[in-house]
Amino acid sequence: MSIRVLLVDDEELLRVAFTMILRAEPDMEPVGEAADGESALRLTRQLQPDVVLMDVRMPGTDGIEATRRLIRESPRTRVLILTTFDLDEYAFDALQAGASGFLLKNTRPEELLTAIRDVARGDAVVSPRITRRLLERFAHQLSASPSGIDGDERLRLLTPREREVLVNTARGLTNTEIAAAMQLAEPTVKKHLGRILSKLQLRDRVQAVIFAYETRLVRPT
Repeated sequence: MSIRVLLVDDEELLRVAFTMILRAEPDMEPVGEAADGESALRLTRQLQPDVVLMDVRMPGTDGIEATRRLIRESPRTRVLILTTFDLDEYAFDALQAGASGFLLKNTRPEELLTAIRDVARGDAVVSPRITRRLLERFAHQLSASPSGIDGDERLRLLTPREREVLVNTARGLTNTEIAAAMQLAEPTVKKHLGRILSKLQLRDRVQAVIFAYETRLVRPT
């Protein structure tokens, strides 16, 4: 099955370049192009792509608002944000809006293709440490909520071991590092993380990290 990709960017030259890259891959299919957020939403409803490559700064409805609405309307579709700005408020807002990650526009083609494949199968493409840096840098934008387990009823669904895995995930540890720190097998860590996402009704690792910070289960250093 080909990965169906919708390209959203107000720069036509960039859309053409990305389309050429995708068409050269046997497992990818560029299904449409949009130059603004409203067009992206309309085409997503029509085409039901697997992944949307979403620009941030566009006329009218920007990429952040489009992502927020798209995730609500088409939860099966994954959003990969494209930005020229590294570790800024746009990337942070995109993650909060429900994007599964972000890439810089000068990313190499092979990295772009790997990211699309990762997002299509449900992974996040922002590394754990970059996610943590984003959240710590823009922690003042997080909603004010009580600390720890009383801050969100969903946290009560987690076992103590699952809460420990969530805390370590939010602190930027990889699955391998969590396994070493907790003296677990790495597949066990992955199973715990899967159950955490299911219980908390979260999309991916990025959303789990955001959840941990928003509930103050983990606080910025």
